[in-house]
Amino acid sequence: MGTNEWHVERRDSIGTESPVAREVLETGTLSIVVLGASGDLAKKKTFPALFHLYKQELLPPDEVHIFGYARSKISDDELRNKLRSYLVPEKGASPKQLDDVSKFLQLVKYVSGPYDSEDGFRLLDKEISEHEYLKNSKEGSSRRLFYLALPPSVYPSVCKMIKTCCMNKSDLGGWTRVVVEKPFGRDLESAEELSTQIGELFEEPQIYRIDHYLGKELVQNMLVLRFANRFFLPLWNHNHIDNVQIVFREDFGTDGRGGYFDQYGIIRDIIQNHLLQVLCLIAMEKPVSLKPEHIRDEKVKVLESVLPIRDDEVVLGQYEGYRDDPTVPDDSNTPTFATTILRIHNERWEGVPFIVKAGKALNSRKAEIRVQFKDVPGDIFRSKKQGRNEFVIRLQPSEAIYMKLTVKQPGLEMSAVQSELDLSYGQRYQGITIPEAYERLILDTIRGDQQHFVRRDELKASWQIFTPLLHKIDRGELKPVPYKPGSRGPAEADELLEKAGYVQTHGYIWIPPTL
Repeated sequence: MGTNEWHVERRDSIGTESPVAREVLETGTLSIVVLGASGDLAKKKTFPALFHLYKQELLPPDEVHIFGYARSKISDDELRNKLRSYLVPEKGASPKQLDDVSKFLQLVKYVSGPYDSEDGFRLLDKEISEHEYLKNSKEGSSRRLFYLALPPSVYPSVCKMIKTCCMNKSDLGGWTRVVVEKPFGRDLESAEELSTQIGELFEEPQIYRIDHYLGKELVQNMLVLRFANRFFLPLWNHNHIDNVQIVFREDFGTDGRGGYFDQYGIIRDIIQNHLLQVLCLIAMEKPVSLKPEHIRDEKVKVLESVLPIRDDEVVLGQYEGYRDDPTVPDDSNTPTFATTILRIHNERWEGVPFIVKAGKALNSRKAEIRVQFKDVPGDIFRSKKQGRNEFVIRLQPSEAIYMKLTVKQPGLEMSAVQSELDLSYGQRYQGITIPEAYERLILDTIRGDQQHFVRRDELKASWQIFTPLLHKIDRGELKPVPYKPGSRGPAEADELLEKAGYVQTHGYIWIPPTL
């Protein structure tokens, strides 16, 4: 390892704990490079997140410059005009909003070039170096963040170009970091190959594998809820919990993205990454501290404890009309819906089914965690007809945390009814804007905090769980069941839930409180 690389590794591993590093962090320039700047992800997520950080004065204009890089041959102003409508509403924007957007866009410069040629990246390096020079940044103190809003197929060539042409000196606390988006591979073998290719170029502390679910407010609340509230500690195990559901539902189909989606399917797109990360936070043991490595160590232990998935504990579905999309093959076996049961073989969770469910073109849009407790022993109120206690975390929309419990029905009779203790964020935290996931995660990369990013061994363990199942689907050994758009999904999925022990509450519907 060369001297330059050693300093990068050392700087990234200490984060901002050193007072010297903190001082340098505050004075060195920051160059943020969005590769794939003209693509949908960059326009809809990356640049809006940067704009919101800028508005909160977390990206000081005297230190920060943003570079867009893509193959499209457009000018700085053309990129700025493309971005403008994603940053501010076209109608009804206030003069201040328009002024904020204009000032932010002046920080954005565009460089055009291919993803596999040194010429374009040497030009990019020249533009970044000019910015650093104009800001009087001391050599070795500047920071460079490369955000790859690109398909994974070009990650190796882009990372090689960054390593060859765009690394900065880091002997005064500067750094170079790379953010990569999912899907990170298609299975265990391809993910490991990709990890090896990138790992030969960058140290692990420089690589930020982003999963935007880890930036969601309610997902980030999981550690606090579990480990800062005493009454959860004795209940959070197989003695009291009957089953856990992690659910992702969309009420629309692939909407013109059928060709892209068909390459991956619902398991690769949602379950193997987003929902499995949520499962880790629900099931992990208390970490030694809140340091990123301690948290990620515990997540890996959970993943390595998951038993192989049984074929009889999987239901796949494909909504009717999916193959009508001209970009989808007529004989596509790709699932748009999946329910699978994961079982964790350890002392805390032995015997508790974790029901992971995701689907498109269903009857509602929501993402939630539902922890269902066991029946009350010796129940004198016959509470079974009301339903079991449940602890529910609504991730989106209408963020909320509520506990379903049985109470006395108001009136003269001693009759029981199900109600809830409810923390709805829109009501409780009025006037507080919940940050978008990408805002948090980009800020974390700047701060050098890898807590909410996926480590290489964590990625490997997650693919080990799902690769056998995915290969069976790819070979056509498991077939998706057709289901009607706007339904709950295949009836077989509800039967699997019942078989796993989930008891549905009839007659109770949680209604978000009005302000």
